[in-house]
Amino acid sequence: MPLKNTGTEQLIKDTAKQLLFAEGKLHATTQEIADAAGVNRTALHYYFRSRDQLIAAVFQDAMQGLSQRLDECMLSETSFREKTANIIAVFLKDMIAFPYQETFLITEINTFGKKLITNIQSEPVKSYLKEASDEMEKGSIDKMEPIHFLMNLFSLMSYPLIMAPLYKKLFRVSEKEFQRLINERETLIMNMLFKS
Repeated sequence: MPLKNTGTEQLIKDTAKQLLFAEGKLHATTQEIADAAGVNRTALHYYFRSRDQLIAAVFQDAMQGLSQRLDECMLSETSFREKTANIIAVFLKDMIAFPYQETFLITEINTFGKKLITNIQSEPVKSYLKEASDEMEKGSIDKMEPIHFLMNLFSLMSYPLIMAPLYKKLFRVSEKEFQRLINERETLIMNMLFKS
């Protein structure tokens, strides 16, 4: 049996990621992915026996990558405020590059359930929540259940991007104007969450 060309396998995953996450083609077929990757469908099926296997591989890569980047922010040797700013910067950078990634991840979780969520470490989150609690005691952020603080943080970042197509029409803003608004989010979010 010939060895698999992992470069081709990665090309297929990267192409699927581009179609699904960047272009929003959440229902892209294996033929569309193969065509975009410049491979035939037989090659795609050699690496991924079905569309479901390809989607599962792309899902796992996306979850692992995002989780790793956020964990690094949460465990960094910086102040809580700097950690939070870094989380926002990392998350928004991902969301701007791949505006449909969150929609894809949520759709897949809702479709296939919790079994898809693996390799998510709870220690970085526990550590970050403990620091949030400490900051509340210091008075730098409003007192609340620390989980609410983190849910608020993620909501403030992701919701505007998930709703971007509707917001662009509702507010009658161009892509360039919407991008400007998103670029302002980091400062706005920090001002909402932290007391001066």
